[in-house]
Amino acid sequence: MKFLRFAMIACCLLAVGCVKPATKADLFPGMYTEQPRSILVLPPINLTTAADAKECYITTVSEPLSHKGYYVYPAPVVMELMQIEGLYDSELLYNADLQGIRTNLGADSVLFTKITAWDMSYMVLSSSMTVGIDCELRSTLTNNVLWKHDGEVTVDLSGGSEDLIVQLIASAVNSAMAEYVDVARRVNDITLSTLPAGPYSQIYLQDQDEVLVDQDMWGPTGQFP
Repeated sequence: MKFLRFAMIACCLLAVGCVKPATKADLFPGMYTEQPRSILVLPPINLTTAADAKECYITTVSEPLSHKGYYVYPAPVVMELMQIEGLYDSELLYNADLQGIRTNLGADSVLFTKITAWDMSYMVLSSSMTVGIDCELRSTLTNNVLWKHDGEVTVDLSGGSEDLIVQLIASAVNSAMAEYVDVARRVNDITLSTLPAGPYSQIYLQDQDEVLVDQDMWGPTGQFP
């Protein structure tokens, strides 16, 4: 029995050791075959109870995408066009054919974002803020998922001081929005770091062999589950 147990453990360790590190090209092949140049960012899908989460988070997305080397459609223009078309929620487009967006607006891809956490907690000796985001980039040519990733950041706001907690609670209404924006930017830094560089980046098509360590969300073949 002991021999069998040791054999099973050895097999598991051997299997782990044989896993090939996944690169961006392995995980996101569509990004390199379709080579999207522009991204239309839809208003976030809010899965939390925070009423102001959508308006707050949408202000943090365009800049990092531009820094990655993509043309990003202005968020206010996108929201106005959606309202004109009677599309007040991105949920209505989540399972829809996106080729109409390509035909009418010329966008190569559409970014869906889901806000999974938008919480501030106050306790006796500690206080924290958590922001979680799921991102999914889809092609307007094929409707395929080109890239997806998620991230979550929890920031300790207490500093170990009860006086600071009291001050934080007293000023929460005025400062929470700014705090959330800062944490949301940190989440974007983590999440978008896995996005292949766009055509306006100096490393365009040169990051295909970059290995991604966090692969919990992907299958062993690099395909999306």
